[in-house]
Amino acid sequence: MGETTAEASSAELMVDLIISLDGYASAEGWPGWWGLEAPEYLAWLEREGQKQYTYLLGANTYRLMSAMSAEAAAADSNFSETEAASLTGLADVAKVVFSSSLRAPLSWPNSRLVSADAVEAVAEMKRSGNGPMSTLGSLSLSRSLLAAGLVDRFRVVVFPVITGRTGKERIYDGYPDVALEMVDSRTFDGRLQLLEYVPTVLSGPPGTAPK
Repeated sequence: MGETTAEASSAELMVDLIISLDGYASAEGWPGWWGLEAPEYLAWLEREGQKQYTYLLGANTYRLMSAMSAEAAAADSNFSETEAASLTGLADVAKVVFSSSLRAPLSWPNSRLVSADAVEAVAEMKRSGNGPMSTLGSLSLSRSLLAAGLVDRFRVVVFPVITGRTGKERIYDGYPDVALEMVDSRTFDGRLQLLEYVPTVLSGPPGTAPK
């Protein structure tokens, strides 16, 4: 029926996204996390940050997140205390940045630049047992890795908002057809829904693959 997304590997790769109910990554004029971060969710994020993922990101996300991290560290930052702690903490984690336009050395600490093809590079990282990896934003990179069958886990946290008028960055445009087997779910603070799946990329709708 289709192609499984990942061979057995000592280095699992997770695509990790936060989305509005209608599938946007952010919305014009809305605060971070759509203003709905709350204690249970924030405590979970802190625990996740201790799992020593290597984070994978593209050039645009690198530029955005490194600038936000530097701004959050400034004395006159406009970020909330929680947002600032989350952003500045990213400086301490391992990051691999895929870009042909950026130049080494990268200024954000613990960031390694890879100018080779991202799909080939991540496939090699998985073969060599690089340890657990997760995407950080980077919607086009996430889409490419999923389509290539490299993703072991697909996780979304759904925020209970519809941003049809102000939504930015549609998550699923350009995706292949994908079957999802749920392996985890939970609710944070009575309103945010975590959904985690094992994805299988399909060559077409079920029952239509060539025999």
